[in-house]
Amino acid sequence: MSHDGSPLFQSFKLGELTLPNRIVMAPLTRNRAAHGTDAPNELNALYYEQRASAGLIITEATQISQQGQGYVWTPGIYSQDQIDGWKHVTKRVHAANGRIFVQLWHVGRISHTSLQVNDAAPVAPSAILAKTKTYVESGFVDVSLPRALAASEIPGIVSDFVNGALNAGKAGFDGIEIHGANGYLIDQFLKNGPNHRTDTYGGSVENRARFGLEVVDAIVKVYPKNRIGIRLSPVSPANDAVTSDPSQVFGYFVSELAKRGIAYIHVIEGSTGGPRDNTKFNFGALRKAFSGAYIANNGYDRDLAIKDVSSGNADLIAFGKAFIANPDLVERLRLDAPLSIPNSNTFYGGGAEGYTDYPTMLKAAE
Repeated sequence: MSHDGSPLFQSFKLGELTLPNRIVMAPLTRNRAAHGTDAPNELNALYYEQRASAGLIITEATQISQQGQGYVWTPGIYSQDQIDGWKHVTKRVHAANGRIFVQLWHVGRISHTSLQVNDAAPVAPSAILAKTKTYVESGFVDVSLPRALAASEIPGIVSDFVNGALNAGKAGFDGIEIHGANGYLIDQFLKNGPNHRTDTYGGSVENRARFGLEVVDAIVKVYPKNRIGIRLSPVSPANDAVTSDPSQVFGYFVSELAKRGIAYIHVIEGSTGGPRDNTKFNFGALRKAFSGAYIANNGYDRDLAIKDVSSGNADLIAFGKAFIANPDLVERLRLDAPLSIPNSNTFYGGGAEGYTDYPTMLKAAE
C-alpha cells in the first residue's frame, strides 16, 4: 500500500528552516575522524553528502573538548583543524541541498584515561564507575573510574559547550543538537543512578536538571534558539545511566526547556537500540509539555513512522542504522523499496568499506 502522500514525506518548518521531509538522520558514531587531529576528513564529507536527502542530518556526536571525548577517532569541534574539516562537510551537504546540525557532546564518565589529557581520570557528577565499555585503539575496553567534578569546574564545561556552538557557526552548520542522552554527561547529572551529589547539582529534580539547563541558557545567549535542539533518553539504560524517577525529572526538564523556546527535543523512546517498551513511560506527556518540535527515535520502521507522524505523536522521525546502509533512505521509504542491511563489523573505525560504499537503489540496479 502506498503512503507517499503521508505527512512523513511532506515539508516541515523547524524554526526558520524548511525541511523537505520529516525524516531525520540520527547521530551515529562511526570513529572515522583523522587520526591525530580528530578532524573530519574528505571521507566524512562524502558520507554526509550521500545522505543529504534526509529532511535533516544530525551529525555523529562531536566532542567539545578533549576532556569530553570518550572514544577514539570521534570528531571534535574545538580546534581550528576540526572547524575547517566540518566546514568542508557542511559545504558539501549544502551543495547537495541538505541541512545539517552538529551534535555537541561531553561524554563525562564514559571515557578511558588513554583518551584524556595526561591520562587523567574522566569526569562525572560522582565518582561512580559505569558498567560499560568504550572503544580505544586496541578495541573495546572497560571505561575508567571517573572523578567527581568540583562545582567550580562546571562553568568551564558550560563554556566549552558555548565554544562548540560558536564553532558550529564558524563551520557553517544550520544548527546544533546538545547531547543530553545515552548516559553521557548531561544525562549523568539528570539521573540519580550516576548522580549522588549533595550540592546544588544533585538530590532534587531541580538540582539534577541544573547543569543541562545552564548549558542551554549559556548557548541561547550566543546562538539562535530556533536552531537549537537537545537529545534525551528518559528511560534508556544506555551506558549504565538509570534513574528512579524518570517521569518527574524529565517532565520538569522538558517543561523548563519549553520556556527557553528551543527548536526541538529529540527523544529516544525506550531502550537505545533495544525495545521501545522496556518500561512504562508516557512520551506523549513530554510532547505535550514542549512547545517546539518533537523528534521521535528508536526502532522505527516505515509503517510506524507514517503512523506516528500522521497521528501527531511526533513531528519528525529519526532513523539511525537504516541510514548507514541506505544513503537514499528517504527515497526507499517513499517507494516502500527494500532496505539494505548494514554490516555491523564496519560500524566503528576503518575506511570507506561499510561507510561510503553502500549503493543507492539506482546504483544497485545498474
